[in-house]
Amino acid sequence: MNRFFTEDIAGGEARITGEDVRHITRVLRLAAGDRIAVCDGHGTEYDAAILRASESEVVCSLSAARRSESEPVHAVTLFQGLPKAGKMETIVQKCVELGAVAIVPTLCSRCVALPTRDYEKKRQRYQRVALEAAKQSRRGVIPEVYGVQTLEQIDVRAFDTVLVAYEDERGTTLKQALRQGVGKRIALIVGPEGGFEEGEIAFLLRAGAVPVSLGRRILRTETAGMAMLAQVLYELE
Repeated sequence: MNRFFTEDIAGGEARITGEDVRHITRVLRLAAGDRIAVCDGHGTEYDAAILRASESEVVCSLSAARRSESEPVHAVTLFQGLPKAGKMETIVQKCVELGAVAIVPTLCSRCVALPTRDYEKKRQRYQRVALEAAKQSRRGVIPEVYGVQTLEQIDVRAFDTVLVAYEDERGTTLKQALRQGVGKRIALIVGPEGGFEEGEIAFLLRAGAVPVSLGRRILRTETAGMAMLAQVLYELE
């Protein structure tokens, strides 16, 4: 069943506006009486029947409200070191599909790509990528793509567990860290192409983060976040 997101829900009805209206009426050619799935973007989904459709909105009647079964029990946020070129779109798309609740582009000392003045336009594009990925993967929420933060701006206290992918870690693997026990709110931190400087790792350790190894091979930054997220949710769900 086709799935659409809207927060305009009241009185047993939902109103869908924006680009989705054209998709419903022109591409899918749905009309009054046809059924779709509607999500509020916060984990609740409904069975819906189209009541009426115009060029500006589609109005649906709602039934059978339920919590989305596709959402992970653990809320995982990815802090992704800023990658080169167009890699961020792929990271956002795949990590939303895998189950991340938020993605935070993170500025590190060795980042080659630096945020420009028009980065907000890029962030908005990444947010649209997250929306489409959420629809495709039948998510019950639309993960947030935040603006650029520095490592120092990460509030470690907001999470129960903070894990840092570090290529020089020899003592603890990601699997071992997970089996030692983690909380419901998890932060994963991945460096840029050049990795982390020792001072950055020292700072994160003092803040309470746990460095982990992702294995014997060195992964590209766009691969590391996806691999880390997939293993975390596989082990915990």
